[in-house]
Amino acid sequence: MNIDQVKINSDLGEGTGIEKDIMPYLTSCSIACGGHTGDKSTMKNTILIAKKHGVKVGAHPSYPDKENFGRKKISISKSDLISSLKNQINELNEICNAHSITLDHIKLHGALYNFSVVDVDTASTIVELMKKNYPDKILYVPYGSLISELALEKNIKINYEVFLDRNYNDDLSLVSRSKNNSMILDHNKMLNRLKNVIIDNKIQTVNGNYKKIIGDTFCVHGDSPKMSIIIKSLFADLKK
Repeated sequence: MNIDQVKINSDLGEGTGIEKDIMPYLTSCSIACGGHTGDKSTMKNTILIAKKHGVKVGAHPSYPDKENFGRKKISISKSDLISSLKNQINELNEICNAHSITLDHIKLHGALYNFSVVDVDTASTIVELMKKNYPDKILYVPYGSLISELALEKNIKINYEVFLDRNYNDDLSLVSRSKNNSMILDHNKMLNRLKNVIIDNKIQTVNGNYKKIIGDTFCVHGDSPKMSIIIKSLFADLKK
């Protein structure tokens, strides 16, 4: 496989301290901007590491819910959600501008990401936000999701995202983090997934079935155990 075909992204600035180790292997990163975690200091530090390695920078906004790390759906009005997301994205963008970085994309975090896949009101709210405020930015979305379809209808640029370190159910939803088989921590399995998606547009689910999928960018999570070691092994295999 040509390593130039592989575009890896990661969610960073989330307090794991993995940024310096993982950034050399990334094409892009999505930086937490205060909704579930992160502040001006962590945003700036992550942006500067990304700039050093030529990695594209995106915003990683979420429900405003630090208590649950943005991983639970919360009750929030449409106007309050839009206001919070704009504040998160704009704060990161201001820091990017201060360091001559152009914000590349937006990727939702946690429960908001997952809920936008299936809920029409949430998906519509995000698409409206993108169309009105960030029409030139790329939106990272799962293949076949409701939000991807609505975004395409509104001519919003999207990248289909596939997770290398998370298991999928047969409906292409992610296996819940509450289950002990939610994560993939074997670089050989991650390599096989890359090959299956890039070459054949298919992915093996947790049940062993193969489903159609398209991946423009592949995510590894900064909070996955030993990810800094795993990604080095993955890239060593890609170069063979």
